[in-house]
Amino acid sequence: MTPIKKIGIFTSGSDSPGMNAAIRAVVRTSIFYNIEIAGIRRGFEGMINGDIYEMNTKSVSNIIQRGGTLLKTGRSEYFKTAEGRQKAYEQLKINGIDALIALGGNGTLKGVREFGDEYQDIKIIGIPCTIDNDLRGSDFTIGYDTAINTVIEAVDKIRETAESHDRLFIVEVMGRDSGMIALRTGMGVGAEAVLVPETRSDINALFERLEKGRKDKTSKIVMVAEGDEPGSAFEIGKAIMEKFPHYDTRVSVLGHIQRGGKPTCMDRVLASRLGVAAVEALKDGHTGEMVGLIHNDIEFTPFGQSVKHHHEVNEEFTRIVEMLSL
Repeated sequence: MTPIKKIGIFTSGSDSPGMNAAIRAVVRTSIFYNIEIAGIRRGFEGMINGDIYEMNTKSVSNIIQRGGTLLKTGRSEYFKTAEGRQKAYEQLKINGIDALIALGGNGTLKGVREFGDEYQDIKIIGIPCTIDNDLRGSDFTIGYDTAINTVIEAVDKIRETAESHDRLFIVEVMGRDSGMIALRTGMGVGAEAVLVPETRSDINALFERLEKGRKDKTSKIVMVAEGDEPGSAFEIGKAIMEKFPHYDTRVSVLGHIQRGGKPTCMDRVLASRLGVAAVEALKDGHTGEMVGLIHNDIEFTPFGQSVKHHHEVNEEFTRIVEMLSL
C-alpha cells in the first residue's frame, strides 16, 4: 500500500453548517499524521482551474463556530464532462495531490465516484455535508441538526404571531426531495399536519384533519417539505383558503435561512469525528467510500450505495404527529 503524501480537501454543492468544523478536523488530523494538506477553492470548478493552496494549522484557526465554508463552494457543469475531469486530474497531479476528501451531498459524491472510477490512482473519501439528511450511510449528515434547530426557532416565532391573530400557517421548509427536515421539525413544533415527498400526500385527508380538529385551537401549523407533490406551500395555502375561507391562512417559506448560522454542538462534534475518520481512512487504504456515523459508530459506505438513496420515512414519527395534534 502506497502511503498518502498529500490530501486535497474541497466543498461542493450547497453549503451546510459544520463544513468549516469538518475542514478544520481534516487539516489538523493530516498535520498530526505528517501528511501535506491543500485546500481546493470553489469545488470541482476550482479543481479544474487549479485554485489550490497549501494549508496549515493556522489556516483553520477560529472557524469551528462559523457557518458556510471558507473554501467556498459551487457546482460545475464542466466537471460532468470527460474533458473537465481530465483537467481536474492534471491540476491535482501538478500540485502533488494523491488523495481527496470531498465534503458535500448527493451531487458531490456522484461526481467523485465517477472521477475515482476514471483515475484510480487518486484515493477519495467523502464526508456527508447536507442539511437534507438524505444520504444512506450516516444516521445524520453534517448541517442537518443546525438546520432543524433553525426551523424550530423560526416556527416557534411564527406560532406566537399565529396565536395572537388566530391564524393557520403553512410553513415550507427545505429538503429538496427529502422530507426529513419537515417530519422531525413538524413533531418538534407540534404541527397539526406534515406533508413530505416520501409519502403520497392526500389534500382531502388534510382537509378532513383540519375540519375534524379542535375548534378551540387559536393557531394551526402545517409543515410542508418543498418537494411534496401537491405543489408549493402557496398552492396548498390557496387550496385551504378556498376550502376553509373562515381560516385566516398565511404562508411562510423559510428558505435559505436554514442553510446559515453557527453550527450546533451536535454538528461540530459530528464534523470533527468524520473529519478525523476521513483522514485515517485514507491513511489505512480506504477509497471510494463515504464516512458516516451509524448508531454512534464510524462506518464506511461505498459511493454507489450512499448516493441516490433516501432514508425511509419513520412511520412512528407520522403516527406521533397525528396523535399529538389533537
